[in-house]
Order: sequence, then structure tokens, then C-alpha cells
Amino acid sequence: MSTEKDYQSLFDRIAGLRETLTDRLGADLIQNPQLADALTKQIDDMLAAVEVADARVPPPPDKGLAQLIGVGPEAATQFGTTRIPQGVQPYDETVASERIIAAGDLYYIYQHETIGVFRVVQKLQELFKAGTVYLSGGSGAYALYQFDRREVLRYTQRDRLQAYRRVFGYGTSPVAAGSRANSDFHGLLSHFINQVSLFWRDKRISDVIRERAYDPSFGSIAIVRRAGLDLRNNVKFTSYGHVNVLRVEVMQLLDEAFRILDSDDVKKLFGADTSWDVIEIMLTRYWNERLVTSPRQRMAIAGREVFRWLAQKHILQTQRAQFETLLLEIAEYAEEWLTSAQSLGLAQRVTTDRVTPWDRRPTRPTTGPSSPNGRAAATAGARRPV
Repeated sequence: MSTEKDYQSLFDRIAGLRETLTDRLGADLIQNPQLADALTKQIDDMLAAVEVADARVPPPPDKGLAQLIGVGPEAATQFGTTRIPQGVQPYDETVASERIIAAGDLYYIYQHETIGVFRVVQKLQELFKAGTVYLSGGSGAYALYQFDRREVLRYTQRDRLQAYRRVFGYGTSPVAAGSRANSDFHGLLSHFINQVSLFWRDKRISDVIRERAYDPSFGSIAIVRRAGLDLRNNVKFTSYGHVNVLRVEVMQLLDEAFRILDSDDVKKLFGADTSWDVIEIMLTRYWNERLVTSPRQRMAIAGREVFRWLAQKHILQTQRAQFETLLLEIAEYAEEWLTSAQSLGLAQRVTTDRVTPWDRRPTRPTTGPSSPNGRAAATAGARRPV
């Protein structure tokens, strides 16, 4: 149990240790910046170990209040002998990875729903019932029959649209009573992916300009970490409820839909080679839609990988070398998502604005895209819900 005197002494000694090491290793730290990271990590680990050990000591029954106010036989005679706790559990370490992964799967489902996969299967089902297509007893026809029979047991389209609106703020369907649409999600997602992309672009430029560049102004991990934590904490509040179960059921539904579309009799009916060809043929034939199949599907894959990365503790890493190694896992996915979203007009590639403001009122450009107001408008456009 730490006393106030021990608490103050601990941080004074830690500060003294840092100063001593800096004075003795000053020249080496300039030549080898990685050494500074290693020393900082060792000192931080020592401090964390002391804090963990102190937190495990059970507090007295009165939590130290009697000692502090001078009541009872254990009353403190000096302020420095009173008990002081080290702190509470950090907020950013309390996010359950299961719910973030579930949100990633739901995002994957949403993009396929937006493409029109479920609409295509429903239309094919209507044509099959009406007898206007040449399907009878093949594998696709039988799967369509089973798909129809199981419909009463599944979540409805309304349930799915409500989930998209509540978790991501996408769509216009009203949310269930007692909940609200997550209007901040798309802006935070775009901001995080922009910062990941910008981090690696800055790092590549710095590596070209200067060999073994280590200037913090080239690729700030703090900005990427903060953007990622904001996104993860936002999803944390909207991933409760039936989202976990719903995404499992709808993932099964999506798999079943593609098995139907990939069956030989259905592909033969439309002269298609793949299930995606069937989808695109039906979208153009029956809805005359502009096809966005490729960018939406890549956004689904890349977005889900970003969510899976955020579900782990990688974002809490504070050491540059380890953080860069872990972040490399989603570097290409971030660029791919951003490029696909740009092609659909759903995001802007940010080059100078490093922070997304909490004041989300749109700003109109006054002199052009290069002006400060123009850049603010571009950032506001990146936060536009899809």
C-alpha cells in the first residue's frame, strides 16, 4: 500500500533515473534513436510493475479515510504517511474484442447488401415462383425453395437496416425504440483510415529523402493511435444487443445466397461464368443500376480487416518500432478502402488536416479547395454518411 510520501518519492526517483541516463548516454542517443525507445520502455515497464503490485494490495476496510482525517488508533501524524491509490483501470483497455469483430462482420454484410446481393436473390425467387425463368429441379432451384422456406425463421430486412443505422449511421431507416443512429461513425472511420494512409506515405517519403529517417514529424504514431481509439470507442457503444447474433445469422444468409447464385442452373440461365456475373446482369436488367460491385466489395474486405485489427490491443502499443510493425498489417487495406471510397464519392483523401473536429457543422469553401475553408469542407465531405 503506497503512502503519499512513497508515491511522491517514486516519481521523483523515476525522473532522476531518466535524467541520469540521458546525461550519460546523450551522444549514443543522438546516433541511435532506437536506444531511447528501448530505455524509455524499460523504465515505463518498471513503473507499471510497481503500480500493478501496489494495486494488488487490498485496501483497509475504511479505504484509508480514518488515517487521513485523524480518527482512530491508525490516525496519521504526518500527511506523507496517508494512503494514496495509483489510479483506476485505463478506459481504452476495457473494449471487448468480440464486439468489435462482430461490428466488422456487420460492416462486411452492409456493403454486400448495398451492392444488392439480397435484392437479386429475392428477385430471382419471385421469378422462380412466377415460373418466368427456366428453373425447375436443379440445385439452384432447390436451394431457392429452401431459401424461401427458411425466411420466416430469420431476421428480416427491417432488422438488418435498423442494425446498420444504429451501428454505423448508414441508411434512412428508423432505429428501434430507445436507440439512436451512430452519426459519428463514418467520419471517424474515414479519419482513421486517412491517418493510417498518411502515416505510411509520410514514412515512405522520409525514407527516400533521408536514410533511416526517424523524425517524429514523419509519421506520428500518436495521431494514428488517437484516431483509432476514437473509432474503437465509438463502435463500443453501438455494438451491444443482438448485433453479435444477427451478424452470424446474416453471414450464413449471405453464404447461402452466393451458393444459389453460383449454382450451375442459375449461371446457365443468365449465361454467366460466376455468381458475381449473375448479380451484375440482374442489377442492370431489372433495376438499370450503375454497377459499384468492385469498389463496394473491396471496401467490405478492407473495412472488415481494419475492424479486426482494432479489436486487438495493437492500437495501445506506444513503442514506435512495434507499432509500425503491427500497423503494417492494415497499411494496404487502408489505402485500398480509401481509394475505393474516393471512387464512390464517400471519402476524401486528407493531406494536411491531421485532426477531425468534434464540431461537425459543414463548412462551405469560400475561395477554392486550396483555402483553409476549402480543406475543412473536404474533411466535412469525408464524414458524409453513405
